[in-house]
Amino acid sequence: MPSQERSRQPGHLGNELDDVKSGEIVGQRRNRLAAGNPHQAASPCRHFSGIIDGMASPLRYRRLLQPPKQSFFLFGMRGVGKSTWARHTFPDALHVDLLDEAVYQSYLRDPSLFTQELRRVPPGRWVIVDEVQRLPILLNGVHRSIEERRLKFALLGSSARKLKQAGTNLLAGRAVKRVMLPFLPAELGSDFDLAEILRFGSLPVIWQSSAKSDSLEAYVQLYLKEEIQAEALVRNLPGFARFLPVAAIFHGQVLNVAGLARDAGVARTTIAGYLDILADTHLAWLLPAYEARLRVKERKHPKLYWADPGIVRAARQELHRPTERERGPLLEGWVHVLLRAYGDPASRLGLRHDGLFYWAPAEGGTEVDFVIRRGGEAVAIEVKARRQLAQRDFQGLRAIAGLAGLTRRVMVFLGDRPFVTDDGIEGLPVAEFVHELEGRRI
Repeated sequence: MPSQERSRQPGHLGNELDDVKSGEIVGQRRNRLAAGNPHQAASPCRHFSGIIDGMASPLRYRRLLQPPKQSFFLFGMRGVGKSTWARHTFPDALHVDLLDEAVYQSYLRDPSLFTQELRRVPPGRWVIVDEVQRLPILLNGVHRSIEERRLKFALLGSSARKLKQAGTNLLAGRAVKRVMLPFLPAELGSDFDLAEILRFGSLPVIWQSSAKSDSLEAYVQLYLKEEIQAEALVRNLPGFARFLPVAAIFHGQVLNVAGLARDAGVARTTIAGYLDILADTHLAWLLPAYEARLRVKERKHPKLYWADPGIVRAARQELHRPTERERGPLLEGWVHVLLRAYGDPASRLGLRHDGLFYWAPAEGGTEVDFVIRRGGEAVAIEVKARRQLAQRDFQGLRAIAGLAGLTRRVMVFLGDRPFVTDDGIEGLPVAEFVHELEGRRI
């Protein structure tokens, strides 16, 4: 089955990406989403109005996130669609927008005003608090209103950092946690386009822009201005601004903290805090190394994955068509987002993972992109941004075959036809892999 990869023009994404767009995923989505009217009415995007041209009235797609029956926190990066989803899901809710400066200043001066206004809301009704991390003290009023008046709250935030810094206990279990990620294939339906996603990402506020490149450039500046500077998350804003593009270069790679610090011109001790900010604002995650009892010693350093291909490319200031070299890490990073979306208990979309890791022996030479742990079982997943596979592409999956509890070894690639090798490795085209996740089989 594996063969040498065919040659391509430099800088071209490859015909296989167009094949994915027009192949199984599109056909399988069309009938399923047709009855659900995935395109809802346009709604103002107040976060970016007047800041990023072409993003004032985004088109809404039907999101997979199901609202809990009790109060909940909903976290996600800016522009992911939390506010739009909440307004659509709870049309009769009282909406408290802390991005409205007048509202924010009034509660800042007198937090009791928030509780007084909640007394006018009938018991059992929903209340949306947008950007709740801006005033963590309001959670005291939320707590009392849940206990005394049985109000239910949708608490939206782009970061939990200030909530944690304020020492809040996130309502001591009275509110569950949910996370919203960029658009998934099932949410985009027939508009799903892998080539477009690897180039521009699928963050709703960018995906629905008429000028994606310009919007991505503006997004990174907006992140620095509204998320980092306005919320005073760092003392050295120029240092953090230098850190962002350097961290973007490490997308899909094992972290080299010394190199990161040197290139960003900041102290090594500062890097850990900067990485925490990326995680707290949902821009990137650290993927830990899997510590198994194999014959070789595994690496201990984590890998860095950004949450959206477009954002990581914008941070690197590379908005041209992805090159051959970029394509592999971009696809790998997108698969990582899917694994989190369908395995994180905060998303409730698929089979819950007990742990998500990567595996590579310290001696180098072999690697497996992802290892999923669930109970006493494990699934190993390798990602190759190629249509044609060579024998060397299977080295990692063969090296990990002795892992205790390993039930499946999966190769995700850009071809059209699934296969199984003589030693049991499954080759799954992107479309098949997505359906395995959606069908709760991975």
